[in-house]
Amino acid sequence: MSNERPTADELRHGITVELVQGDQDVQSEDREPIIGEIGTVYEDDPAGPKVELKNGAVGHVQSVVHDK
Repeated sequence: MSNERPTADELRHGITVELVQGDQDVQSEDREPIIGEIGTVYEDDPAGPKVELKNGAVGHVQSVVHDK
């Protein structure tokens, strides 16, 4: 995974990303990231681009998950 946070313009439907939901502490070491495919890209935000995953989770993208 990249440490570079993507912009909303770089994200597309179907890309797999790691996101943090609004009620999670982004800096917390014991948070569980949510990984899934993008369903909808909303907008850029200081916390990261806001998206809705295909599974319905909404949050801010922290990184793009690349195939190994």
